[in-house]
Amino acid sequence: MSSAIDWMAGAQALREELVARRRDFHRHPELAFEETRTAGIVAHELGQLGLEVQSGVGKTGVVGILEGAADGPTILVRCDMDALPIHEANQTEYTSQTVGKMHACGHDGHTAIALAVAKLLAAHRDQLAGRVKFIFQPAEEIGRGAAAMIADGVLQTPTPAYAFGLHLWNDMPVGVVSVTEGPAMASANDFTITIKGRGGHGAIPEQAADPVLAAAQIVSALQSIVSRNVSGLDTAVLSVCTMRAGFANNVIPDEAVLGGTFRTYRKETNALVGRRIGEIATGIAAALGCSATLDWQELTPALVNNSQTNARLRQAFAQVNSPVPLSLRDNERTMASEDMAYFLDHVPGTYFFVGSANAARGLNFPHHHPRFDIDEDCLPLAAGLLATAVAEYLQK
Repeated sequence: MSSAIDWMAGAQALREELVARRRDFHRHPELAFEETRTAGIVAHELGQLGLEVQSGVGKTGVVGILEGAADGPTILVRCDMDALPIHEANQTEYTSQTVGKMHACGHDGHTAIALAVAKLLAAHRDQLAGRVKFIFQPAEEIGRGAAAMIADGVLQTPTPAYAFGLHLWNDMPVGVVSVTEGPAMASANDFTITIKGRGGHGAIPEQAADPVLAAAQIVSALQSIVSRNVSGLDTAVLSVCTMRAGFANNVIPDEAVLGGTFRTYRKETNALVGRRIGEIATGIAAALGCSATLDWQELTPALVNNSQTNARLRQAFAQVNSPVPLSLRDNERTMASEDMAYFLDHVPGTYFFVGSANAARGLNFPHHHPRFDIDEDCLPLAAGLLATAVAEYLQK
């Protein structure tokens, strides 16, 4: 147990530093694989704490290893660093200074939190049996950073025994924490359907094979997959988000292209939805004298928490002396995705949600919204919980 040290009190003492660092990252957002300023700050701070630091992992990722005083397991702590291509609509003293780029998902907070946890644990390394492998990951927003770091060997030398991470979550108010059982976030899949027809004059459609008509029928029919092929005891989301065809109002084009996404929790359901998209698209296109091809790419698998680490973290969190009353949940789920799933596919662990919203202050806009912002009271709370999670496995 980790009761000998009050990690939450230590995190609260770092509140001013946490807020300042989060606001600095917020002012200077960097997109996927462009996080050079952020990575430089992270590497410098970890080095100042005496950690073994490696930069350029997965292109712009940073790894810091904190050695405890005795032998023991390696715990992976992961946070993401990248921002989004969104123009910020907030007017604060820490508003983004880069046009068209914004931390609209909380990764600025995640990076500040992980640095605070490194500082807390480094100050008590003499009481740790094992080591902590801090992973500051790029490119989560495009689902490629985790895979890039794994390809660069981040799960080797040393190999972690458990993996932990968190997401600040504006769907929940500050004080609510969810350690979700089983799947917590969905897989992410992109698909493109290219429909080939035969162009012609809009006034003489009988001489053409209209790919626009086929595309419209396909969009409608794809909605039957979730309602008629996926079990009511399971879940999936399918959205067609783009349609491109033609350049003139009186010309039937040769081609139409549809693009979209689908999300599931189960691998079997993922395969089912992908197969049915192809069957429906090719069948309808053929019936209308066209042809269709499907390009389907899985970006991230579903994020699935480990039941044993979940149980241990819930027990540890229930004993935390928090300045904000904690409400622990086990069922917060979303059809959004997270490439932390790649780490949890290799290493048992838990990815938990920490409420960051405050409706009374207008700090409850959803993630990826141009007015997204958080109640910064969540920062020390999250840091205290993450430090508690690590210490649960390493503290002597």
